[in-house]
Amino acid sequence: MAARDDVIAAIAAAERAAPAARALPAYRRAEVLQRVAEGLRSAREEIARLLAAEAGKPITAARVELDRAAFVFQTGAEEALRIGGEVLPLDRMPHGTGRWGLTRRFPLSVVGAIVPFNFPALLAAHKLAPAVACGATIVLKTPPQDPLTPLRLGELFREAGYPDGGVTVLNCTVEDAAPLLDDPRIRVVTFTGSARAGWEIRRQAARKRVILELGGNAGLIIEPDADLDRAVERSVIGGFGYAGQSCISVQRILVHQAVYDRFVERFVPRVAALRVGDPLEDSTEVGPMIDEAAARRAEAWIEEAVAAGARMATGGGRKGGLLQPTVLLDTTATMKVNCEEVFAPVVTIRPYERFEDAMAMVNDSPYGLQAGVFTNDLRKAWAAFEGLEVGGVIVNDIPGFRVDHMPYGGVKQSGLGREGVRYAIEELTELRLLVI
Repeated sequence: MAARDDVIAAIAAAERAAPAARALPAYRRAEVLQRVAEGLRSAREEIARLLAAEAGKPITAARVELDRAAFVFQTGAEEALRIGGEVLPLDRMPHGTGRWGLTRRFPLSVVGAIVPFNFPALLAAHKLAPAVACGATIVLKTPPQDPLTPLRLGELFREAGYPDGGVTVLNCTVEDAAPLLDDPRIRVVTFTGSARAGWEIRRQAARKRVILELGGNAGLIIEPDADLDRAVERSVIGGFGYAGQSCISVQRILVHQAVYDRFVERFVPRVAALRVGDPLEDSTEVGPMIDEAAARRAEAWIEEAVAAGARMATGGGRKGGLLQPTVLLDTTATMKVNCEEVFAPVVTIRPYERFEDAMAMVNDSPYGLQAGVFTNDLRKAWAAFEGLEVGGVIVNDIPGFRVDHMPYGGVKQSGLGREGVRYAIEELTELRLLVI
């Protein structure tokens, strides 16, 4: 465990490394990230088993996470070569005659980064890759529940050729990480985690640039013209992958009343058949939650909903940290399983009459990260794009769909700023103008 003095020392080392990192040519920054991507691919099985062991993530999902993290580093290597600017003619006013403006992006060092437990490799990659791609220096705090996986990424960087002190990955308590928020040498704070913690960070780091990727209770709309079999299969994956511990996990399924009964009849048995168990077994589809306390909290929310009139179609049982995949029917908007982020293998299904009603139900949330809409009516897809209060609308797929180079982030309580390497580079740099 790093102490507060170690965090301060890491910030000081990152500040000393900043001039060398900023001066590193684009091709050198790309080489660093390419080496990290290759190192991650070479150690894939070893790190996947480490991730499954410390986080309870099913081994097949752990492998996918590492493949995605390698893709992020590879994308970072490519984006390092594409950071450009503009040439602006300034003679649109008489006193600008004969003058030209040039813009260029400069890295903001030092970056303080904090990542959560649910995707410790992938979300660390989304902080580290854009920072190195633009020539910034970064100090990254690991999640306390599964620090070993991001620490392995730190080892890969140590061998990749970035300036000494330019990338530090450390494990420390929340209290000892305080300098990442209040040290004046930190220019940017980038945080992924709960909304409560994120907005408190925003308050504490009021004079810094802050990027927040926070929680959600993602809504999915299923229209009568949808491919119902595909909607069922994708909803099962979206609701119960990694035991629902994703901020864009399917939590609220809204089904048009014309197909509601058919959807429920197909969805519930498919959920009940999910294989729950040892995350190190290739056949396991749903493993344990991150700890027993998290499982108990979700179990209490389920019991509270049932006591208030909800009907449990399947699941609800718990053994230690293993919570059975749960489907709730007849819920109301004010139940915690709908209006808050459940972050567990729990899905609610509610019917609606009109598409406008479904959009209002999705928007009836303090969160707005991503939403999904199953429809083959382009007019409704476009209406969802214009009317849903979210950072991304996914048509004919689940809210959890993400390709890691696309812009990703939310509105309302779900955060500030966007990730995806190209978009994160904009957040981690400042635009400077030269007039000639």
